[in-house]
Amino acid sequence: MCQDCKKKPYYITTAIAYASGKPHIGNTYEIVLADSIARYKRAQGYDVFFQTGTDEHGQKIEEKAEAAGITPKEFVDKAAGEIKRIWDLMNTSYDKFIRTTDADHEAQVQKIFKKLYDQGDIYKGAYEGLYCTPCESFWTPSQLVDGKCPDCGREVKPAKEEAYFFRMSKYAPQLIEYINSHPEFIQPVSRKNEMMNNFLLPGLQDLCVSRTTFDWGIPVTFDPKHVTYVWLDALTNYITGVGYDCDGNSTDQFKKYWPADLHLIGKDIIRFHTIYWPIFLMALGVPLPKQVFGHPWLLQGDGKMSKSKGNVLYADTLVDFFGVDAVRYFVLHEMPFENDGVISWELMVERMNSDLANILGNLVNRTISMSNKYFGGVVENKGVAEAVDEDLKAVVLEEVKKVDAKMAQLRVADAITEIFGIFRRCNKYIDETTPWTLAKDEAKKDRLATVLYNLTEAITIGASLLESFMPETSEKILAQLNTKKRELDEMDTFGLYLSGNKVTDKPEILFARMDIKEVMAKVEEMRAAAAEAAKPAEEAAEDDGIDLEPKAEITYDDFAKLQFQIGEIVKCEAVPKSKKLLCSQVKIGTKTRQIVSGIKAHYSPEEMVGKKVMVVTNLKPAKLAGVVSEGMILCAEDAEGNLSLMVPEKKMPAGAEIC
Repeated sequence: MCQDCKKKPYYITTAIAYASGKPHIGNTYEIVLADSIARYKRAQGYDVFFQTGTDEHGQKIEEKAEAAGITPKEFVDKAAGEIKRIWDLMNTSYDKFIRTTDADHEAQVQKIFKKLYDQGDIYKGAYEGLYCTPCESFWTPSQLVDGKCPDCGREVKPAKEEAYFFRMSKYAPQLIEYINSHPEFIQPVSRKNEMMNNFLLPGLQDLCVSRTTFDWGIPVTFDPKHVTYVWLDALTNYITGVGYDCDGNSTDQFKKYWPADLHLIGKDIIRFHTIYWPIFLMALGVPLPKQVFGHPWLLQGDGKMSKSKGNVLYADTLVDFFGVDAVRYFVLHEMPFENDGVISWELMVERMNSDLANILGNLVNRTISMSNKYFGGVVENKGVAEAVDEDLKAVVLEEVKKVDAKMAQLRVADAITEIFGIFRRCNKYIDETTPWTLAKDEAKKDRLATVLYNLTEAITIGASLLESFMPETSEKILAQLNTKKRELDEMDTFGLYLSGNKVTDKPEILFARMDIKEVMAKVEEMRAAAAEAAKPAEEAAEDDGIDLEPKAEITYDDFAKLQFQIGEIVKCEAVPKSKKLLCSQVKIGTKTRQIVSGIKAHYSPEEMVGKKVMVVTNLKPAKLAGVVSEGMILCAEDAEGNLSLMVPEKKMPAGAEIC
């Protein structure tokens, strides 16, 4: 293990959660992932500082607060409290929970804005563009996908206002050189390539850093009708949270922990953290963080999460079903290093029964039970060894090394798999040595004792490694074995469990097997209740109607130029390297054409296949994300940005004209 890690500072952060509502399980995954890394670093001997928190300013929050009839501060106080409750429920060991409404953070943001303005990096201008309120981002027409926000797929609206801008292009060459000379800075490598090829190399536009059309933000001190725009406010939490002072009076804590060792963020905000953030730091003369890791998403297995469907997964709901550590195991184990992971009720029950109840829980229970049955709970190493023992020991010690190597690469799911490799080998060892057979022969009593000692020692090592990922389970196992957690630097030796020690006489069931039919019956009841609760709001929205900004009038001849037909989707798949586009093969009459649509956030490819949809069939072909699109599938959109495919009311053949 790392001997140079002892008391070496290690600063890890999550992205701060936007305080607009309750975080679902996909949001919660990030804090659990960061916690597992922080715990492992502490186990290695690092002096860890782990920061998380909430992003609490912006137009969306101001609008939500107004709709709720409360002040923005009251709204974010409630939202931040709920987010912190979920983080605490998941047993995360953060050292600081920062809020961007904290007075010390706001004061530093104001000083940072003034400093950047005084040195010429920020200038006053006017912005005219297309604005997405949910993402709080401006876009040019060429950046839109199907006329929608390229990040979330929702409607954008024209906006024009006076604003302050940051001169991004000034620092772009310096950032490009830094990224090229620091290959570890952006991880995984695919994220680095995306940032370089899609944003930096084509040339950066100056960034809007203030707004005047809403008030809920940090005022610009020298021009108070402006409030600081989201990213200059939110990103600076990583330095203000550890005591950065723009006037040069930063705390010892800042000097100790900065630059951050790891910013752990979702892949959807990698651009802000690997382009905007390092450029802000360069302008301030502050060192850049050592690494930014853009983790993939955790997706719902049965389609997009929707309150009206009642299928939104929240951490506290899952904890009620499975327990905290089981949920931690699910979200960590099911997330690949680079690709999106999937979570579903069926998969969780399967993992509960196979991995947790059988491979781990049953192993611990029967090992302790056999020690009690055959030796009154006393575990002794009698030294009666056979060849199979050496293989067990070799596998356990090798898995320890593999876990360490995987964690060094932030491959957390792989590290957990290696730990469970220890438990699997233990179960195989039981089958190989058959303790129940040894117990029948008094002459083999010492061999039986040695087998149970080896099992107890192997489980101790596995449970100690498990502490970073399933802390409560690790503690329970070690307590039942009547031993303390094995330190990482002691795990190069097999046989440190105290011979003659006595395990508990009443082993606890760690994880109970679950009946999938019973679980799904409860889930359906829960979904039905959630869908019913969502109806009044939906009906109210339908009754109120939606008023759109009218477009210029057209003649019938203009309309007649468009050809609308019924199409049947025969195949659909996600567009590679795009988080918003689906590519559908649509049968229209006797021919099939390819249509690309920005609806991935609302429909899965599986949901699309077999649907009859309304299609504009005489649009000029266009390329979206490098894929040719030969038409447009029509959708309706509500005030919340939710999409619904336009489908025929009655059965119609593919190719039927819409007139």
